[in-house]
Amino acid sequence: MDPYPGGRLGGFLHPSPAPALHFDLEALLKIDDLRSWIQDLEASRGRRYQTLYSDYDDYDSLEEGDITQKGYEKKKARLLQPYVIRDPNQEVRQEAVKEALAQYQSRPKNLPLPSKRSSVMTARSPDRHHRDSDSEDSDEDSVTAEGSLGSSGGHSGSQGTPEVTRTPLLLPPPQVPTHGSGGGTPASSSGSSHHTPPHPMPPKQQQPLPPVPPHSLSNGGEEERRRREMTDVPDPMRNITSFSQPPDVTNNTSSGNARMPRDDRITRYSGPASSRQSSSDAENWRGTGRWKVSNKIQQLLNTLKRPKRRPLPEFYLDDEEDLEIAANPKDPNAPKPEGMVMTPARGEQLVIPAGLPRSVEDAVYRYGSSSGYKAPVATVLDANGKLSVSLTYGKLLSRSQKMAYNLLTRLGGRGEGTVMPGDRVALVYPNNDPVSFMCAFYACLQAGLVPVPIEVPLSRRDAGSQQIGFLLGSCGVSVALTSEACFKGIPKTSAGEVVSFKGWPKLTWFITDHLPKPPKDWQTPPRHSDDTAAYIEYCTDKDGSVKGVVVTRTAMLAHCRTLTSACNYTEGEVAVCVLDFKREVGLWHSMLCSVFNGMHVIFIPYSVMKVNPASWMHMITRFKASIAIVKSRDLHWGLLATKDHKDVSLQSLRLLLVADGANPWSLSSCDQFLAVFQSKGLRPDAICPCASSPEALTVSVRRPGHGGANAVGRGVLSMQGLSYGVVRVDQENSLTSLTLQDCGQVLPGAMIIVVKLEGQPFVCRTDEVGEICVAGAAMGDQYWGLQGMTNATFRVQPLLPDNTPISDSSSFVRTGLLGFLGPGGLVFVCGSRDGLMTVTGRKHNTDDIIATVLAVEPMKFIYRGRIAVFSHRVLRDERICVIAEQRPDCSEEESFQWMSRVLQAVDSIHQVGIYCLALVPPNHLPKTPLGGIHLSETRKKFLEGSLHPANVLMCPHTCVTNLPKPREVHHDVGPASVMVGNLVQGNRLASAQGREMGLMDNDDGMRRHPQFIADILKWRASTTENHEILTLLNSKGQVATSLTCAQLHKKAERVGCLLLEKGHINTGDHVALIYPPGVDLIAAFYGCLYVGAVPVTIRPPHPQNLQSTVNTVRTVVDVSKSSIILSTLSVIKLLKSKEEKFDSGKKWPPILDTDDLPKKRLPSIYKAPTPEMIAYLDFSVSTTGMLAGIKMSHGAATSLCLSMKVACELYPSRVVALCLDPYCGLGLALWVLSSIYSGHQSILIPPGEVEVNPSLWLSAVSQYKVRDTFCSYGVMELCTKGLGSSIALLKQRSVNLACVRTCVVVAEERPRVQLTNSFSKLFSGLGLSPRAVSTSFGCRVNVAVCLQGASSPDPTTVFVDLRSLRHDRVTLVERGAPHSICIMESGKLLPGVKVVIANPDTKGQCSDSNLGEIWVQCNHNASGYFTVYGDDGTSNDHFSAQLVTGNTGETYARTGYLGFLRRTESVQADGELHDAVFVVGALDETVILRGMRYHPIDIEMTVMRCHKKISECAVFNWTNLLVVVVELDGAEYEALDLVPLITSSVLEEHQIIVGVIVVVDPGVVPINSRGEKQRMHLRDGFLADQLDPIYVAYNM
Repeated sequence: MDPYPGGRLGGFLHPSPAPALHFDLEALLKIDDLRSWIQDLEASRGRRYQTLYSDYDDYDSLEEGDITQKGYEKKKARLLQPYVIRDPNQEVRQEAVKEALAQYQSRPKNLPLPSKRSSVMTARSPDRHHRDSDSEDSDEDSVTAEGSLGSSGGHSGSQGTPEVTRTPLLLPPPQVPTHGSGGGTPASSSGSSHHTPPHPMPPKQQQPLPPVPPHSLSNGGEEERRRREMTDVPDPMRNITSFSQPPDVTNNTSSGNARMPRDDRITRYSGPASSRQSSSDAENWRGTGRWKVSNKIQQLLNTLKRPKRRPLPEFYLDDEEDLEIAANPKDPNAPKPEGMVMTPARGEQLVIPAGLPRSVEDAVYRYGSSSGYKAPVATVLDANGKLSVSLTYGKLLSRSQKMAYNLLTRLGGRGEGTVMPGDRVALVYPNNDPVSFMCAFYACLQAGLVPVPIEVPLSRRDAGSQQIGFLLGSCGVSVALTSEACFKGIPKTSAGEVVSFKGWPKLTWFITDHLPKPPKDWQTPPRHSDDTAAYIEYCTDKDGSVKGVVVTRTAMLAHCRTLTSACNYTEGEVAVCVLDFKREVGLWHSMLCSVFNGMHVIFIPYSVMKVNPASWMHMITRFKASIAIVKSRDLHWGLLATKDHKDVSLQSLRLLLVADGANPWSLSSCDQFLAVFQSKGLRPDAICPCASSPEALTVSVRRPGHGGANAVGRGVLSMQGLSYGVVRVDQENSLTSLTLQDCGQVLPGAMIIVVKLEGQPFVCRTDEVGEICVAGAAMGDQYWGLQGMTNATFRVQPLLPDNTPISDSSSFVRTGLLGFLGPGGLVFVCGSRDGLMTVTGRKHNTDDIIATVLAVEPMKFIYRGRIAVFSHRVLRDERICVIAEQRPDCSEEESFQWMSRVLQAVDSIHQVGIYCLALVPPNHLPKTPLGGIHLSETRKKFLEGSLHPANVLMCPHTCVTNLPKPREVHHDVGPASVMVGNLVQGNRLASAQGREMGLMDNDDGMRRHPQFIADILKWRASTTENHEILTLLNSKGQVATSLTCAQLHKKAERVGCLLLEKGHINTGDHVALIYPPGVDLIAAFYGCLYVGAVPVTIRPPHPQNLQSTVNTVRTVVDVSKSSIILSTLSVIKLLKSKEEKFDSGKKWPPILDTDDLPKKRLPSIYKAPTPEMIAYLDFSVSTTGMLAGIKMSHGAATSLCLSMKVACELYPSRVVALCLDPYCGLGLALWVLSSIYSGHQSILIPPGEVEVNPSLWLSAVSQYKVRDTFCSYGVMELCTKGLGSSIALLKQRSVNLACVRTCVVVAEERPRVQLTNSFSKLFSGLGLSPRAVSTSFGCRVNVAVCLQGASSPDPTTVFVDLRSLRHDRVTLVERGAPHSICIMESGKLLPGVKVVIANPDTKGQCSDSNLGEIWVQCNHNASGYFTVYGDDGTSNDHFSAQLVTGNTGETYARTGYLGFLRRTESVQADGELHDAVFVVGALDETVILRGMRYHPIDIEMTVMRCHKKISECAVFNWTNLLVVVVELDGAEYEALDLVPLITSSVLEEHQIIVGVIVVVDPGVVPINSRGEKQRMHLRDGFLADQLDPIYVAYNM
C-alpha cells in the first residue's frame, strides 16, 4: 500500500549522489590568469588588489585616464561570469524577491522617513565603543558576492544563523518623492552601486555629539536634507486656524533640560519675532517646517489608506476570547494532511563491533596502558596555525588519574568546597584548550563525579551568564575546575578573589595544572551503577532559560556504540574537529567516540578559524584525515577561501559530518562545497548531514559510503503548505518553494515517530509536519531538578487517533526538531521548535525569514551573519521582529529604503508581516562564545529596551488584524435611548446633592452682617482687629510677613486710594494684579473691591524665562481688558525691561507701584448694589490648553466661602496651611477669600519656596499644628521625590503630621491615585493618617464642586474595567482583575451643590452605570466666560444647560469633564447614604479612535510603565492617529529603544495602534501651575515643528 496517497510525497524524493556542477572546471584552472589581469586593472586605478572576493563596490575617486566606474563594473562582471558558482536554490529565492518587489512598483512610495536629531545619528552607546574596532572580526559576510571565488581575511560565524550562499540581489530602492516648486514627481536611483547618498552617515564617533540648534546648521547640508525629506503632499496645516484664544504654555526653557518652575504660559513654543521672521518665512512659503511633521503625517495617512493584504475581521466584541479567535482564524481553504497515520520508523539492530571497550573509562585504560600509549589522542592548532599542543593516550590516563586523586583527596569530605562521588562539578575551560578539558572530563568520570561543562565567564554581563549560574545552583555545584591560564583571565576583585557573577553560587576554583601524582597503591573508586549520571550538558530554551540534560552512563556508552556503528569509526583514524568540544556534536564525536575508538582528533579553535578559514582542510590534507566534524558555516568559509584551495586534497576524507544538517538552508553550502572540492578528491557520499538535539542526542545521520536508491534524498516543498503543517510537493522553479535534504536514516537500535506540535502527542500522518521523537538506549535521561518538564520531554507516549499508545514499553524523547519521515526511513527536518513562530494561525520558521532578508541586497547595508529573527506575543498573537547589524557607511535613507524592501519581500513570499525591523550598529548584538548571535539575549535586550538600535521601523498597522470591533455610532439616537442603560444595568438615575445650605448656618454672624466679601473684611477689622489672619513664610520657614485683620484693611484702603488718585479708576474697571504670591496680592485684591474695580490676578513673568512669560502676561492683560496694572517695583522692572524686545513695541496700560502707598483712608467703601455684580475675573488655562476667564459675582464668592466654611468646619480658631498658587480657581479662593470670610488664620506657603526647600510645607504644618492643609499635585510630587530619603532626618527635627485631619489636593483632573498613595505611605512614618489625604474637583464653570470635609466619610476608591470605559460604560470589578484601573473619588460634594451625569451629545440624564458629563448646579457657579468665545453664543450652553429627560426645568453648568456617580455604604452627617463623585477625565482631551473613547491618562500610565528612562509622557490624537510624546531621561542613543516598547505596551493594554511616537528632552511636555499636562498645547507645538525632538517614529 502506498503510504503517501494522492502523490503528495511519492516521487518528490529522488537520489542525488552527485549534484551537477554549475561552472566549467577547466576554465577554473585559468583563475590565475584572471587574477593577474584584475591585479593589473586595480593597479591602474591606484588601488592594491587584495583578493578576488574583496568588496568591488568601494573605490577611490577615478583618476584621469581611468575607465569609468560603470565600464569597469561591466567588464569585471563579464569576465567573472563563467567562474561564479550558481546554485539553483539561491536563484529561486532571488527570483521570488524580485517578483515580490515588482508587485509594489505601482504603489506610491512616499513612506514618511523618521525624523532624527543629528546628534543621534552619530551617538553611540558608551559600553560599545571599545568593541567597534573588531567589528569586522565578527562579520560573516566579508565578501561582496556570496558565491564569488575568493577568501576573506576576517570572518566570524553565527551558530544559529543559516548558511545561505546566494548572490545578493541588487534591486533599485523605492522611489523617494521630492519637492519641486510644485508637485514633485517620484524619482529613484537604479541601484546601490550608482546611488551616492547626499548625506551619508559619518564615521564612528567616540562621543555623542551635542544637539544641533536649527540656526547652526550649514545651508548646504541642511537644505539638501530638507529637499530629500520633502514630499509632494500639500501641507495640511496651511489652512488650519489657531484656537480662539492662545493655549497655555509652561516650563519653557531652551537653555537646558531641567524643568522650569511650573508657571502658566501662553506662547511656549514661539521664538523671538526677529528670529522667527528670518528663519521660518522661507520655509512657510514652501509649506513645510523644520521637521515637516504635517507632511509626514499626511504621508502616513496616505499609506494607511491603502487596501490591506488581509481585511480586518468584522464584528468583534471587546472580549478576550474573541481577540484570541481573531488572532488564530480558521482558513477553510487551508491544506489538510491526507496521508495515512504513520508507523514508527525503526533502525536496524545495533551490532556491537568486536573488541570495543566495555565502557568509556575502560577505553582510557586500554589505550593509555597498552603498547600504543604514545599514540596521540588530541592535537590543538594554535593561533599561528601551528600544532603546538598534543596529548597522548598515556598522558591522558596519567593526567586524568592525577586529577581524580587530587579531587577526592584534597577536596574530599563534607563541607564547603568539597566533593564526594556523585557530586556535580563545573568544567570551565576556554575553546582553545581541549586538552585540559579532556583530562578533566575523564578525571571526573574516573572519580565518580558528574562534570557540568560551561562557558568561561568573561565579565559580569556575559549573555546568559545568570541562567548558567541558576543551572549551577540547581545542580548543587560548589567546585569549578579550570586551568591556570584560564583562571588568570577570569575577572577578579581588588583582593584577588573571583568576582561574584550574577546568579552564580559560591564556587571553589580548583586549578587542574601542576598537581601531585597519586600514590602507586591508589585505586580509583569502584564504578557507579550504569543508571547514574555520567555528565550534564546544558541547553538553552527559546526564552533563554538554561536546563541541564542528564546523560547516564548507560546512555553515554550506548551513544558511543551507536555512533561507532553508524559512522564506522575504527582505531587509529584521524579526525578534524572545528566545533565546540564542550557540547552536543562536538562533545559526542571529538571527546567521547574518539577516545572510545582510540582515534586521533585535531582541534581547530574558533579563533584560528576566523584568521584562516581553510585551516581545517589543510589539516585533512596534511594528516590524511578520514573524518571532519564541521558546520555548514565552516563549509561556507572554506568555500570562500579560494586562495588556499591550491594545496587542498580531500581524497582521504570518508566522512564529512555536517553537524547542523538539520538546518534547512545547509543544503546550499553542502552542494556548493561538493561542486568546488569534488575536483580535490571529495566523494559525494562523504558528505553526511546529521540531526541532533541535547535531549535526544544524535537523532539521525547519513551513513558514509552508503549508496542505493534511498541513501540520499531531497525534496522541493511548498512553503505555504509547510506554514499549515502539511507537506506538499512544489515545482522546482517555484518562487515560494523550499528544497530540503535528508539528515540520514534512523540510528541502529532506535525508533522515530512524528507527533503533533500542540496538545496531546498524537501521531502525525505521513504528509504532516510535526515534532520528531526518538526512542532508544542512547537518549538523555532528564532535566536536572525539573521533574515536570522531564515527564513532558523524556517520557512521551505517542497516541494513535483512537487515543491508544503505539507502544506499551518504549517512551519517546522529544527532539525539538520539526519535520517528517520520507521513504526508506530518511529523516527530513524543516525547522525547530525554538525557531517556530505561529502568526495568525500559520507557522513560520526563523531560518526561512532570514533567507528572504538576505536575498534583498544585504551586502551593502547589513552584515550577512548578524541577523536575529524572533517573535514575541502582543495582543494574543505572535509578532515577528527582525534585528540586523548595519554597516557603518550606510546612510539613514538607504537603511530605511532597504528595510522597506525587506517588508515587501517577506510580505509577498511568506504572506506574513514583520512587526518590527531594527538595525543596530556593527558588533552590537550579544554574542555566543563562538561568535554567533545570542538570540535569547538579543530578544531580552529588545524587550527590556536596552538594545540601542540605530534605526527602527514598526509596522503594527500591517501586522495587527485582530483589533476589537469598531464602535458603531448611531447619530439618530434620541433621548429615550439613554434610558436603556438604566433598565439593563441599574434603575437609579445618576444624581447627587450636597447638604442644604440654609439649615446649617443659622447661628453664623455672617447672616446678620454684610454679605459681600469686602464688607466682611471691614467688619472683621472693626470687631477682631488684632486677630492675625495671614502669615507668609519664606523658604527657611521663617515668617516673612504677617497681617492682622486691621492691618490688611488699612493696606487695602491705601491701595484703593492709590487707584483713585493716580489711576483715576472708575467703577467696574478691570485692574490687573501682577504680584508674586504674598500678602500684597491679597491687599491689592481688596483694594480693588473697596473702590468698585474688578481685580484680575495674573502670575508675574519668570525672570529666567521672560520671552514667553511676558507674552503670557501681555495676553491676559489684553484679553481681560485691564485698564490699569498694580504691581511691585521688582515685577515692574521685568515688565518694562523686555517690553521692546518681546512685545513688538506694544505699550502696557498704566502701571502703579504699590510698594510706596499713600497713608490715607478711603472716604467710603464701594458696596455692590446686587449680588449678581461681578466681583473679580478668574483667568486660567484649562487642561485642554484654552485660556478662559470666568466672571465671579459677589454672591457666588460669598456662597463659595460659606460652602467651604461649613464643609471644612472653618472657624477663627482654626489654622489652615495653603501651599498653592493664588492666581486662579480654588487656589485663588483659598488664598484671598476663605480666611476673610471664615476668620481662620492662613499659613501662606508659595510653591516656589517649596522647590527651594522641599520640607518647608510639612515642617510648617507640624510647627503650627495645622488640621487642614491644601496643596497641588506639583507640591505633593515634589515632596514625594525630594524627601524620600529624608524621613529619618525629619523625625529628628520633630516633624509630626499626626495633627493633620484633611490634606486636600486641589486639581482639575482625575485623582492621581498612585501619587496620593505614595505620599501617604511615605509620610505615614511621620504620623500622617492615610485617611487624611484626599482630592478636590473644580473646573472653569465652578471652581469647587467637591471638597473633602472635616466630618465627611473616608475617600472611596473603586476598580473599573478599562474596556467598558471605552464604550462610556462603568463596570466595577475586583481589585487585581485584568484590565482594571483604580479611580478615587474627587472629594465630597460641597453643601448646596447638586450634580447630575448627562450624555454630552444627547443631553439625556444617564444612569449610575454610564459614563457621562458632570453637570453642576449651585449658587457659586461662575456667571459666564469673559470674552473667551466672543459673540458666537456657544458659551450659553456651558452655563445654562438643561436636561432633555428627567427634570427638564432645572439649569446646570456643564463642567466639560466625564465622570460617574456611585452610592456607597458610608453615611453622611445628615444620615443619608453618601454618593461619591468619580472624575474620569476632560471631555475635550479624550481620544476617539475606531469609535471608542480613550482617556489620555490611562494610555500615559501604560507608557510610563514600559521603560524606566521615560520621565514624562503625554498623548493626543491628530487626524485619527494616536501621537505619544515621551520625555527621555537618558542618553540620546536610547531614544529608539522606546519605540517598540511603547507600541507594544499600548497595543497590548488598550488595543489601539500608536501612529506617531515623539521622543523629546526632559521638560518639553508643558505643565501648568497645578501640575496638569497641557496636551492640546503640546499638540500645537508638535504640528508646528517646534518641539526639537530627539526622534520621531511613524508607525506603518
